[in-house]
Amino acid sequence: MSNFGDYQDDIYGQGLAGVLPSYPMTYADWEAHAQQALPPTVLSYVAGGSGDEHTQRANVEAFKHWGLMPRMLAAATDRDLSVELWGRKWVAPMFFAPIGVIALCAQDGHGDVASAQASARTGVPYMTSTLAVSPLEEIRRHAGDTPAFFQLYFPQDRDLAESFILRAEKAGYDGLVITLDTWIFGWRPRDLTISNFPFLRGLCLTNYVTDPVFQQKFKARSGVSADALRANPRLAADYWHGLFGHSVTWEDIDWVRSITRMPVILKGISHPDDARRAVDAGVDGIYCSNHGGRQANGGLPALDCLPDVVAAAGDTPVLFDSGIRTGADIVKALAMGASAVGIGRPYVWGAALGGSKGIEHVARSLLAEADLIMAVDGYRNLKELTIDALRPTR
Repeated sequence: MSNFGDYQDDIYGQGLAGVLPSYPMTYADWEAHAQQALPPTVLSYVAGGSGDEHTQRANVEAFKHWGLMPRMLAAATDRDLSVELWGRKWVAPMFFAPIGVIALCAQDGHGDVASAQASARTGVPYMTSTLAVSPLEEIRRHAGDTPAFFQLYFPQDRDLAESFILRAEKAGYDGLVITLDTWIFGWRPRDLTISNFPFLRGLCLTNYVTDPVFQQKFKARSGVSADALRANPRLAADYWHGLFGHSVTWEDIDWVRSITRMPVILKGISHPDDARRAVDAGVDGIYCSNHGGRQANGGLPALDCLPDVVAAAGDTPVLFDSGIRTGADIVKALAMGASAVGIGRPYVWGAALGGSKGIEHVARSLLAEADLIMAVDGYRNLKELTIDALRPTR
């Protein structure tokens, strides 16, 4: 059995030939190097959080309050980190969380394609954001045989929502992730200070301007042809903004389930009552997240909400993100009951450093650390990694 920790053997082996790693090995260094590579407007958007960013910092700090209890004599020579979710086997319980401006983080401006390519090479599933530079169909092709998901920002117009969903289904996406906590954008002082909102500048709107329903309705409103719209998405930025702000309801979820065969996963669930109602509504997955602290300051760290959400979800899979910086963080979230863990900013920095190769390096590094922790601490698989393995460090 191949273990993800073997990545360190590859690095040490190359070192014997005098070849040093092309990219840094820690989150702090990924971030520091990426800050030098990214334009100020992109860095502001991806690094910032809401308000004074207390919740963003708390997401990270929450992991320091828990430690993994080592178990010895466990014969953990080989580990199995695979997990089966929604009828597909994942090689590891980690995924690339949806990021609306990931395309802008790569030097060539196509970080969404780069992410999908890294997904195909590593087997780590990718979630395509509605807000992208490349069309959702093209991104799915680059992900190859690896499971891939389409993340929907639910628009005001149901016809447009249906078009997005059916396009994703036709393109072969393995599930639909509906973001609940970003129907309106939170107060983000870093972006406000430089008056920067990328989407109003026409950036990352390709899925809209290539959509037949959007094209038809925009032409009826403005007289602008589909060709002109694709050539200059900035023309549709104001129209896009008017369609963006829909606060999703349970009725919307019922409607979505009636029009698609894809598994439906609700992103942004933090309260156990919402998790229970989601299960009662027949959703296929729950995604515990506070959007990395980017939407509402003054809230609880997402990790603190995870155990109650898992308990309320029962047999329904629970995905998790917010605050993941290391392989140790991944292990702790899995021990708390997450079925799989999403990484966000780590692979943003990877995209800035080296496009697809940089993202691949970040993914392999995080998985290697998680795998080696499980090896050293005596956990052979995810079934053995339960909340009983954790102890508070306070």
